[in-house]
Amino acid sequence: MCSHRRTRRASPQVCYDNAHLETTCRDRPAKPCSNRSVSSSSPSLAGGLLSYEVWGFREKGKMMVTRYSLAYINHEMFQGDNGRVLGFDNAHGNHHRHYMGIVEAVAFVSYEATLERFQQEWVEIVDRSRGRQQ
Repeated sequence: MCSHRRTRRASPQVCYDNAHLETTCRDRPAKPCSNRSVSSSSPSLAGGLLSYEVWGFREKGKMMVTRYSLAYINHEMFQGDNGRVLGFDNAHGNHHRHYMGIVEAVAFVSYEATLERFQQEWVEIVDRSRGRQQ
């Protein structure tokens, strides 16, 4: 199993793209791959941290995601659940959403759709928190 770790700064407009999925383990397409991308805290994240953990394998040139964990962590907004304000993952055999300590099952369409929903929701959370601070 190969593993790549990267850290990148994020902004609400462009905090993540699927490029790491396309380049992860490209030299070893038959082997399982894992990738973890953690964005450091910045003003655009309202003091929080973004974590993207994606596992899968390449099949016919396409990344097949088998496991994922997406999280917006901000200990100032929420102290429970290790600071996870928002998260989506498929641990324990089902797809679910974490929001401020509440876990609910979610319908799964695709990893890309889940990623898009996560992106939209964490940006909304940050925008709302900024509105309250001003």
